Amino acid sequence: MSSRRKVSLVTLGCARNEVDSEELAGRLESQGWDLVESDGGEKADVVVVNTCGFIDAAKQDSIDALLTSAEDGAKVVAAGCMAERYGSELAAELPEAQVIGFDDYADISERLDDVLTGRSLTPHEPRDRRTLLPISPVERPEGRQAHVPGHAPFDPAEPLPEGVAPASGPRIPRRRLTGGPVANLKIASGCDRRCTFCAIPAFRGAYISRRPDDVVREAEWLAGQGVRELFLVSENSTSYGKDLGDLRALEALLPRLAAVEGIERVRVSYLQPAEMRPGLIEALTSTPGVVPYFDLSFQHASGPLLRRMRRFGSRERFLELLATVRERAPEAGVRSNFIVGFPGETEDDLAELTAFLQEARMDAVGVFGYSDEDGTEAADLEGKLPDEDVAERVDRLNRLAEELMAQRSEERVGSTVEVLVEAELDDGVYEGRAAHQAPEVDGSTVVHAAGLSPGDVVTATVTEAMGADLVAEASASQGPAPR
Repeated sequence: MSSRRKVSLVTLGCARNEVDSEELAGRLESQGWDLVESDGGEKADVVVVNTCGFIDAAKQDSIDALLTSAEDGAKVVAAGCMAERYGSELAAELPEAQVIGFDDYADISERLDDVLTGRSLTPHEPRDRRTLLPISPVERPEGRQAHVPGHAPFDPAEPLPEGVAPASGPRIPRRRLTGGPVANLKIASGCDRRCTFCAIPAFRGAYISRRPDDVVREAEWLAGQGVRELFLVSENSTSYGKDLGDLRALEALLPRLAAVEGIERVRVSYLQPAEMRPGLIEALTSTPGVVPYFDLSFQHASGPLLRRMRRFGSRERFLELLATVRERAPEAGVRSNFIVGFPGETEDDLAELTAFLQEARMDAVGVFGYSDEDGTEAADLEGKLPDEDVAERVDRLNRLAEELMAQRSEERVGSTVEVLVEAELDDGVYEGRAAHQAPEVDGSTVVHAAGLSPGDVVTATVTEAMGADLVAEASASQGPAPR
């Protein structure tokens, strides 16, 4: 075996998984592994697939990726949420891959060496990771035996390779796997909520915030890598700081991140409507450098059904929240996801959701059909709807959502937007995102201008709407914003 082993990382799922993969990449490169592209010409000694275990479709995508990676005889390791969630069960059902859990991440190099030398890994037995910490955040110890991605300390014996995040400050290694002017920045892991349909807390564990100073230091490192926009990710950003004894920690963190030299925009994802407080709304709508973007996890709009989901709110309360946001920032971007076909959902419940969508004027809407998830309370609820009824409701709401998103885009025609350029499409034609458009999940903006480069921020006037996407024109005198 050569001194430099080759590993390929395949990432599925959400932005949080992408950050976890970059932690694995940093750990591996600092311990003698070379990273190779999964679809490149160089063959990897081991392929690590960072799986998603959120819903059935994501789990199937993960299985397909594992099987595809093993087709040419490569040694394959399943990591990530599905691997953590099913452990030994997945290993038994999928002999093509070895399985590791989150507790293996701190020793990832040793685990992959085991795979290379033919030693079989003993897959873990899944457990409810919420039980690894006390329920009360203030009782949680500083030192933890269980590994939480993005939180375990790392102290290399040798200097870190160029391009790997320094061990000082956050003490979490990180190697960016994708370039570009936008980067995800994890502020917390886990979730303490108990939504009846969601299995994430059981395999991601209890809520743990990263220390503000660590987050800022990583932001500074990212800025040095050419990042212009920070996309703050977690399972629930509105809870940030509660386990640190400060429920307003996010309000204090945002201006610190926006002040990092080189950072033009800070964006926050996954906000819980029930936890939105006046101070946080104020911070998101008035802090220079923080875009007024509200990724609100509504899930439904019928009060009785939300309570059945073990959530809070109603159509009226959610509309009041949006009115408060737009009173402070009329141009604010709003997106949300919704579950239809939840057990017990009536036509009246669906009508309430339909009315909310029509009144809410959101920029981006995702609609998903309910399906049972192992180990969740909702899986045992009565009132299950036939699959064909769920599919029909999803189709009905998706068609409405597409129409409403197009209408919202049309409302922005004639307005002025700040676009972060991400790619050049043609001579004088660039693609990027306005402040109300998050990476990957929302639309984009095509800008006609001259002399721009990826990473530039340009002011432009919206001339056309194409579904959720926009076309904008920068004035002849408008160049990129000074860096």
